[in-house]
Amino acid sequence: MRINFAHIHHPSTSGGYIDFAVFEAKATSNTSSAKQSVLNQLTQAARSAGHKIDQSAIAFSQDGQIQFFGNKNLVDFLSNSGLPQWTHWIDT
Repeated sequence: MRINFAHIHHPSTSGGYIDFAVFEAKATSNTSSAKQSVLNQLTQAARSAGHKIDQSAIAFSQDGQIQFFGNKNLVDFLSNSGLPQWTHWIDT
């Protein structure tokens, strides 16, 4: 299965830069453990493909709205800035 993701190098609030990934993926169930499992698998796959990732999240549609799950700081940032454009894809 092909998964779209955004890999972004962005200024950090504490100075310097942060590399983050946002994956277009939904877990098979709506539990935190299922979402965390999907996020861990995708983050590891992207890292194995050579991407530096400090923080990551998944983005999915629920009840007609985009939802985010992952690192709290990244989810807060995405909730304010919106869904980034997909820049890459990986096969899982």
